[in-house]
Amino acid sequence: MVSARLETLPGVAGEIAQVAARLRQSLVGVRGQWNGSGSGVIWRPDGIILTNDHVARRDKARVSLADGRTLDARVIGRDKTLDLAALKVDAQDLPAALPGDSRRMAVGQLVLAVGNPLGVEGAVTLGIISAIGRTMRGGRELVEADIDVYPGNSGGPLADAHGRVLGL
Repeated sequence: MVSARLETLPGVAGEIAQVAARLRQSLVGVRGQWNGSGSGVIWRPDGIILTNDHVARRDKARVSLADGRTLDARVIGRDKTLDLAALKVDAQDLPAALPGDSRRMAVGQLVLAVGNPLGVEGAVTLGIISAIGRTMRGGRELVEADIDVYPGNSGGPLADAHGRVLGL
């Protein structure tokens, strides 16, 4: 029903809406044990999900898929320096996101962020890359985008205008 309405939107607005709809299919809600919730992105169809390490603080989590299923997940890898965690759920044929090449990002490039801010599932925001190369503590290089994000967006995908994931 939603995709039929999206197809009727003219030009760029319709294309962005279609990209957002595809990204929302690979978005998951992540709820850790005894901590808050955030977002994640299905990285591989065999159940590998990426999120931020600060979202998956414990070794186990529950993830909510776009199709309504809720699955148990376990952390299979983490990098605290990069604030990255990999989760695994027992599922197959999941709608994985398309990977992009973050090395090709440019200031002024159009990007979308998808997440679950403040309990709103699948919220999409649009903006541009405003700065690249800022270094934070620990030597992490950050990309800045002029996108509104709120608690719960953490771990959700930042994607280019074609829906290719550039970061979390």
